[in-house]
Amino acid sequence: MKSAVSRQRHEPSDPAPETALFSPVKYADLAPAVGEFLDAPDRTPIPVPVDDRADLVHSVALASRLYSGVRRPAPLDFGVVLGRSDLADAVVDLARPLAREWLAEDDLVGFAERAPGTLLLVGTYARLNLDPVRSLLLAAYRDARRGLSLLSGRDGASVAWNVAKQYAQVPEGLDALGLFTDTDRPPHLPGVKVFDDRDFERADIQAEILGTRWRRVVFQGHGKDDSINLGEFTICGLNETAPAQPGVLAPRCAYGLPCYKPEDKLVPLNRVEAAELVLSACNSGPLADLALYDPKYQLLLNALDSPARTVVSAVSVHDSDRPENVAWMLAAATGADSVDTLNASLAGSHPYPAFMRFGLPGQPEETPAAPPPSEHAPDPLVLTVGHRLAALLGSELLPHNHTLRPRLGKLARKVDLWVARPTHLADQSPDEVRKSLSADLQSLDHVIAGQVAENPENEIMNYPAHFGDRSSLDPDVREVVCHCGRPAQEFARRGLLPHILDTVCVVCMRCGDVTFRVPDAPHVLAYAADEVEQGGVLEVRASLTAARPGPVRLGLFLPSYLRDDTTVEPARVKVRASDEHARDVLFRVRFAPDTAPQAYYFTVFAVQDLAVSTARRHFGVVPGHG
Repeated sequence: MKSAVSRQRHEPSDPAPETALFSPVKYADLAPAVGEFLDAPDRTPIPVPVDDRADLVHSVALASRLYSGVRRPAPLDFGVVLGRSDLADAVVDLARPLAREWLAEDDLVGFAERAPGTLLLVGTYARLNLDPVRSLLLAAYRDARRGLSLLSGRDGASVAWNVAKQYAQVPEGLDALGLFTDTDRPPHLPGVKVFDDRDFERADIQAEILGTRWRRVVFQGHGKDDSINLGEFTICGLNETAPAQPGVLAPRCAYGLPCYKPEDKLVPLNRVEAAELVLSACNSGPLADLALYDPKYQLLLNALDSPARTVVSAVSVHDSDRPENVAWMLAAATGADSVDTLNASLAGSHPYPAFMRFGLPGQPEETPAAPPPSEHAPDPLVLTVGHRLAALLGSELLPHNHTLRPRLGKLARKVDLWVARPTHLADQSPDEVRKSLSADLQSLDHVIAGQVAENPENEIMNYPAHFGDRSSLDPDVREVVCHCGRPAQEFARRGLLPHILDTVCVVCMRCGDVTFRVPDAPHVLAYAADEVEQGGVLEVRASLTAARPGPVRLGLFLPSYLRDDTTVEPARVKVRASDEHARDVLFRVRFAPDTAPQAYYFTVFAVQDLAVSTARRHFGVVPGHG
């Protein structure tokens, strides 16, 4: 991504090794060095072939001061070497303790279906192709018991380097955790250094990255195979010492053009001192036959050449954002696996694994379990309310100047954020979301009930006709019993447009259209005597079944021409109802002595979660005995 001359302006000088943890050797001398190490790992340095690889010499020096000693990594169940002829016998020997049983490459045929345990793939990057890696990745994603790890590099020396690093021990005192993101402004959780776009404008991010020894660090931003953007700073995949592949597409700097970003703000990834690197950008680690650019410029390969014992990269596109950042920070603080954590968090967004692991997972007894996969399933109440808000605001049921519109619009904006994959609201727990939504609904339901009681001609009460006119009849008709005791039919009209709600109606040949409601709304019936005397009291029993357990507001109204002759007690009431058992709510309607004898009707309404359900009952006023 930049010329060798300009790169030297910001690269640190090669550090002197602080311990003899690693032993740089020539490739020809690797076999006896590996034998000595495996015979006495506690007393012999870990051998690393560095022939003509100045970059590996520098990485070995960085790693020697990053790690504290030799560990015996927990072996995986199975191991397979891809492209055995690409690797020296000594490299395979060095990898042998990392798996309990080694299989032939041909044994991978059908292995994803059998997948009896964890698997380690060892091979040069050129061997990491769609076949066989894709099926193994998908199998491991579907079943955590089939975990997949890879050890790779641009050539045999890089593979050997990555195998060697698995024996290195991360010291207890190495505790710096970092998150550099150009796409989010996450909360600053304890123990994690967080840098976002605001910091990129005022801090020397290059110095922060290269001047810190990290236990784990994430780089998140937009980019390609070769780079991750962090504001004006760029995580760079160029390895100056690696040979270019003629005829293979490369970034503009390969053709003598200047970098598209300031060259003095490039961060060479192979110079980052970190035990774990997480490349949280789309396609930051594509498979070899899916790569966009020449391997000389690829982030993944430059990361594998770095001191990092573990490299986490994205095999394809993904929607990583606030939820993944928060999940990773919590996981990093507890030692949970980054790949499992990130893939679990993204499980509700796409059906494939976004991230894969280069390096062995931690010791099972030392690595907390990853969180369960996220299904990105918002609270069903949030979805229900969202549909109702869309209908109330988008269907023209309510005129543009209706007093409910401003408050409904405000709630709709909040629901939109809750329904979307969370970004800035990701730190709200489901309980906090439900509590906030419930408070808004309680307030709005109270207002709606008050408006209906005050004016039953309110536009919101016209929803059965408004939505029904824009619907088609569902042929499924149910036989039910009207509250008058006669047979009735319940049927639904299905909205023809996304912003038209379905409506459910009960019709009785005696009473007409008895009830109206929308799906998942309270169900209410009204029971009363068929007649009441002038000056008498009509006892009304409303039978209420809520859509969900919780508060429901009820009221009763009569035609406007009866208002001066009647008194309703109570005018409105709030009750806590069940979705399993009907609850009776009592109303009393007092009639004036001079109320005209004739047929009338009353309507009971119930409001819950922005839905209004109604039940209409006919009755008659008869002359009093006096």
